[in-house]
Amino acid sequence: MRALVRQSTSARRLPAAVETASGDLADPASLSSALTGVDAVFLIWPFLTTEHAPAVLAAIGRHARRVVYVSSSGVDDDAARQTDPINQLHADMEALIERSGLEWTVLRANTIASNTLGWAEQIRATGVVRGPEIAATAVVHEGDIAAVAVRALTEDGHVAAKHVLTGPEVLSRADQVAAIGAAIGRPLRFEPVPVEAARERMLADGRPPALVEALLASAANRSRSDLVTATVAEITGTPARTFRDWAVEHAADFR
Repeated sequence: MRALVRQSTSARRLPAAVETASGDLADPASLSSALTGVDAVFLIWPFLTTEHAPAVLAAIGRHARRVVYVSSSGVDDDAARQTDPINQLHADMEALIERSGLEWTVLRANTIASNTLGWAEQIRATGVVRGPEIAATAVVHEGDIAAVAVRALTEDGHVAAKHVLTGPEVLSRADQVAAIGAAIGRPLRFEPVPVEAARERMLADGRPPALVEALLASAANRSRSDLVTATVAEITGTPARTFRDWAVEHAADFR
């Protein structure tokens, strides 16, 4: 296994068994050495545009035969345009990947549990998480996404598949905060705030303005989803983990 890192300091957070190679998806020419000898690529796209994607996919195609891409469960195949910029980005990326000539698999993940790590500072300081209200969804453990990705990268049978990955239960933000509180043994609560207050908070935290606007648009346009799939269990043989499981595993991050 080889991980692409932009900075050598990032490699220190990876397990010792993981080989690292320097490169940057924003500089497709930097990827050649990292891709040498690679047969399959797990791709998470960190940008809000597809500007570099064609060149990145071309670089991957010169070395590897397969790509597994993490997308969003909110992508609607029947829509001419998606309801928010983040889902639109993923839809555009999926289209580019499908035309790339690579063997491809798309993992359409629901809200990812590790996103809540962004609440850690508020939880430690005040015990109150303040943010925009976002519709409830079946939050998925990032470890379950990884487990499905391993199968898609190393086994046949997933080519041209779009796997929708969710957790086992639909949770609101208040539910998630309560689960973290139970895991750390502290009463916590979620406090919805107006969009403008959420914008000011995210900008003060140093998030890029374009990302802030995309996140707020996504929150405003997302409706409650009761979608719960069994895809994780069907592919891995192990049921999807609950958000409560995740909170217990990550309790130290919130103390």
